[in-house]
Amino acid sequence: MSKLPLDYENYVFDLYGTLVDIHTDEEPGSIWEKLAMFYGYYGAHYSAKELKCRYKKLVDNHEKKLKTDLENSTAYSHEASPEIKIEEVFMQLFTDKGIKADNELAVHAGQFMRVMSTDYVRAYPGTGEMLENLKANGKKVYLVFNAQRIFTEYEMHDIDIFKYFDEIFISSDYGTKKPDIRFFDVLIKKCGIDPKKSLFIGNDSTTDIKGATEAGFDTFYVKSNISPENDMAENSTYKVAEFTKWEY
Repeated sequence: MSKLPLDYENYVFDLYGTLVDIHTDEEPGSIWEKLAMFYGYYGAHYSAKELKCRYKKLVDNHEKKLKTDLENSTAYSHEASPEIKIEEVFMQLFTDKGIKADNELAVHAGQFMRVMSTDYVRAYPGTGEMLENLKANGKKVYLVFNAQRIFTEYEMHDIDIFKYFDEIFISSDYGTKKPDIRFFDVLIKKCGIDPKKSLFIGNDSTTDIKGATEAGFDTFYVKSNISPENDMAENSTYKVAEFTKWEY
């Protein structure tokens, strides 16, 4: 079990592996066969192998370009951590085959693949009650996490946790992701919070704990079932090993 201290004004959470348990796998060939069929319905004909290879190449190209753009945009001491909008990749998969698709169709293609590649997505036990307890104690509650909005927004509504947060920051909306402190700065500037009066809670020693610490937050590390292998955040203000549920 894991119980948060109530000494802070603001509580800033990571999502996957911290509040939500998820398992996805995009590798099975059956997924790409069905996705190729989906594209074929709209005249964009791919083999499953061709589609998978092209998708991965496009993701890599988009990330490299965005990384270069970020690093050239300003003098900055931290390495850029780009976060593309994945719907742009699904759109290009249509245009590569000469098909004019609108953004809605590209989003639906991405969501179709997400559904096929997701085994489960569910809140960890006690999550809702813990968040309700923070709100009952007058705390501000935020989400700052690395994800694609076209997937995650719907998943949060489906498992009924969207309602708990004062503000939600999804990396695909901002072109950068944790541990880049640019992403933490978005929260700080938009919401006017003081990191010294705030606690960041996450399950990854690098993207969550190291990044949040560099941005000035105290941190609460939970080692969950989907934390990186052999991961342990020794520099965290609070540490919980082998997290399984939230206490409140």
